[in-house]
Amino acid sequence: MSVFTTKAGAVAGRRSARDPGIAVLRGIPYAAPPFGADRFRAPRPAAPWDGIRDCSVFGAVAPQSAELPGSPVWYPGDEDVLNLNIWTPAGEGEALPVLVWIHGGAFVFGSSAQPDFDGTFLAGHGLVVVTLNHRLGFEGFGHVPAADGETACPDNRGLLDQIAALRWVRDNIASFGGDPGRVTVAGQSSGATSVACLMAMDEARGLFRRAIAHSAVNACATPESAARTTAEVAAAAGVPATCAGLVSASPKTLVEASDRVAESYRLDPGSGHRHYDPAIYGPVAGVAGLPADPLTACAAGTSREVDLMVCHTTEEYWLLDAVGGCAKITTERQLTAFASDHRLPRSLLDDYRALMPEASANEIYLAVYGDLMFGEYSSRFAESHARAGGRAHLARFVRRRDGGGQPVRAWHCADIPFAFGTVVDENTHFLMGGPPGAADHELSGRMAHAWASFAATGDPGWQRIGSVAGDVVRIWDTSPESGRTRWDAFRAPWRAAGLPLLAP
Repeated sequence: MSVFTTKAGAVAGRRSARDPGIAVLRGIPYAAPPFGADRFRAPRPAAPWDGIRDCSVFGAVAPQSAELPGSPVWYPGDEDVLNLNIWTPAGEGEALPVLVWIHGGAFVFGSSAQPDFDGTFLAGHGLVVVTLNHRLGFEGFGHVPAADGETACPDNRGLLDQIAALRWVRDNIASFGGDPGRVTVAGQSSGATSVACLMAMDEARGLFRRAIAHSAVNACATPESAARTTAEVAAAAGVPATCAGLVSASPKTLVEASDRVAESYRLDPGSGHRHYDPAIYGPVAGVAGLPADPLTACAAGTSREVDLMVCHTTEEYWLLDAVGGCAKITTERQLTAFASDHRLPRSLLDDYRALMPEASANEIYLAVYGDLMFGEYSSRFAESHARAGGRAHLARFVRRRDGGGQPVRAWHCADIPFAFGTVVDENTHFLMGGPPGAADHELSGRMAHAWASFAATGDPGWQRIGSVAGDVVRIWDTSPESGRTRWDAFRAPWRAAGLPLLAP
């Protein structure tokens, strides 16, 4: 048993089964349960406790309908969902840099307890690793209208949870061997977009020094689109679209209603851009706390003091296609409709066709969609930060593998088990195309080292954007390489076409 002291009370964890030199503490509350009188409110501090709290198992996850391999599921009645986990070498000596991880999941599913987020390997590289849960779906990102006489409920409650967790880290992480002055906030997919939003939020200022964003997604809502989503979800739940009406609906009811709204878009090809991948929630930009979307805020220099490292995979949407998470495109007519629904010029499709002359309509669609939502968005995020005076590094994950006749591509989420060193966990093997080989282990070691080095010093091991030596993009593959690849050619069409910002 390993015992540590927090401001709320003592906590006890266990040694990692993967590395007995690492202490692991799970399910530490960083804020009070966000239900009852606190539902749809900003997070409040967790209540203190007496004695030693057993933190050997993961805490409850946020309300959601997903059931992920190897991960806990949400049960109605679980309320203490604002909790975090820590992996620490916890030895004597200099305080270590801290990495705080925000999971992905389209802002509606996922948790800090997913097997690919085990922090043991990264802690072995000299980090204190923190993973956290936050409110998801309507509980975390739904807009709650306020009537006369009612106290307004804040938008972006999931982001406010993340800020509460970062404040907890600032106030407590020294007890776990971490340096509160060297905190890196990191995330993937919706977690990366959360990171981008935190960089733009005054309430998060000073809570972290560096940021890592893998596959940030182009998915911030406008106040108008958030209000429309609330109306749709309330109607599906059978309650008025008011604060009182929404409070009267249980978390389970709102999860189920949200799923029905998303499915209605999935089944309706005429429903616009939501039809292709109906993620209906995202951070609301243009409101108190988040006055602008991350790209706009970043370009204005609001976060230039934060060191930034950005990565994306080169075939992002092929994962969504493989798991049935996005619409299929089989004809040129459907491809043209897709471009129109996303405000993309036909010339963009023609440019991609020239770059992929043997590709099917569906492959063109997946390539364009992946760059619209992740690749080009992520690249512009890094470049905007650099142009505004910040330090930014850019990387691409290109590793592929023959998965028994079908190639496992460099698709969404495939990079994360490598950075976390969880390639040995069988739950990650679908993403990788099977168990890791020697070259995969070597790649994992290089990526984890880059994360640890960046968290410690701001230097991941390659040139930053706009440096005197010139821009270098780190290429993550099973053969070490840096520089330009054929994927650079896919950026040129976007310079001509522009990048629409898409509200979910």
